[in-house]
Amino acid sequence: MELYCEKPALKNYLQETEVIDYSHRLIQKTIAALALDELDEVGKIKQAFLFVRDEISHSWDIQSHKVTCAASDVLREKEGICYAKSHLLAALLRAQGVPTGFCYQRLMLFDTPEKGYALHGLNAVYSQTLQRWIRLDPRGNKPGVDAQFSITTEQLAFKPDEKVGEKDGRTIYVNPLPVIVDTLTKHKDALHMYVHHLPDAF
Repeated sequence: MELYCEKPALKNYLQETEVIDYSHRLIQKTIAALALDELDEVGKIKQAFLFVRDEISHSWDIQSHKVTCAASDVLREKEGICYAKSHLLAALLRAQGVPTGFCYQRLMLFDTPEKGYALHGLNAVYSQTLQRWIRLDPRGNKPGVDAQFSITTEQLAFKPDEKVGEKDGRTIYVNPLPVIVDTLTKHKDALHMYVHHLPDAF
């Protein structure tokens, strides 16, 4: 699938923001613990991805009420929903000079269209070595979900089915969508938010 950058200059995808707060001591401490500085570019991307996918819990999977948004908060609490986990992966990689953006899919929230839709968040990462963008989904695996690191064949957590109204977004956004940040910052109960208040359009 062809992807489109929201802004053409790669430097835009290295910005630090309140949400992608990669100068925070917890982010820097984790970068050191993962020894990202010692790895080549592809190694940095893989190591950071595996860390966020496997070591940061998805709040719905563990039925936690905590809501996290900023990368440092996700790291502190060791949990977040897909949006929050994508914020952390972006922070880890942008801190290492790897351009990282945000992509979204519109998916059924549960198992039928009648139960509604929600946006799912993931990342796009630009590899100078490969000279192209690759999409990675750090959501976290579970039965029926098997997202993997690959620089050849994309293997995300979900494959949208357009026949039931799902959609794969093609835009690589510089920052998380404002509606995403707004949702995460104004709600206090992750489980209630997940069922009733996730945005469903981009």
